[in-house]
Amino acid sequence: MPERETIALLGTGTMGTGMGRNLLAAGFPVRAWNRTFARAAPLAEAGATVLESPAAAATGASVVLTSLSDGAAVEAAMNGPDGALKALGEGSVWLQSSTIGVADTERFAGLARDHGVELVDAPVLGSKVPAERGELTVLASGPERAGERCKLIFDAIGSRTIWTGEAGAGTRLKLVVNTWVNGMVGVLAETIALARALDIDPELFLTTIEGSPQGSPYARMKGDLMIQRKYPTAFSAALAAKDVRLAREAASANGVDLPISGALANLYRQAIERGLGDEDNSAIHEVVAPRD
Repeated sequence: MPERETIALLGTGTMGTGMGRNLLAAGFPVRAWNRTFARAAPLAEAGATVLESPAAAATGASVVLTSLSDGAAVEAAMNGPDGALKALGEGSVWLQSSTIGVADTERFAGLARDHGVELVDAPVLGSKVPAERGELTVLASGPERAGERCKLIFDAIGSRTIWTGEAGAGTRLKLVVNTWVNGMVGVLAETIALARALDIDPELFLTTIEGSPQGSPYARMKGDLMIQRKYPTAFSAALAAKDVRLAREAASANGVDLPISGALANLYRQAIERGLGDEDNSAIHEVVAPRD
């Protein structure tokens, strides 16, 4: 078995915990940190060393993997008073898997260069179950030599890696894919609301499109939650709202208007105002569902 590099995993939420377990199963030594220490406990039970600061986690690691909620959280973990960059040796790899948008990715690429660290921009497609199963899709970009070092890591956390070019291309592709996915969720929420309003069983709608060019497994997965009006979190409405915002910011910076994404931003805002931010993103159905 090829030698496994020691990985500092910063962020043990829904995605980070799944990735951490799969890295451990593949034989990687994992040094983990999470802002809420108790949330890292399951990884300690699986064999990870859990530390109390990002710098402590990065000490002795040659790869740091960030899996955090947004750019501000990544900034704090990497460049804060106890940030990991202070502890990384020159030539280390920063594997950035969080969805943070174009501007932060460009800024972090400069920060990595300043510290002699190679940035691999590698956001992932998938939510809780694919992360747990090691079936994420990795949208990787950055220096080829760093990508080669990360290949075994990608194989451990994902079932598919798409190499997209120079650092930043992975993030831009992620924003494009997220716009498609969020669009499906929004239209699905309206469609099921319309079915209910017209006295059509929403299950009949899903059955009708299933297996046809109009259908998709994603529609079935999210549609079932909307029909049941129960929203166990695979990917939260708050994080989906963040992703819509990042896509709109990137579009605006490049002279493109996204009116449908604007409507989605409003739906997510209303869902969060109703206390649904931590529920699954399919909970935006509650904003448009007919009143009982």
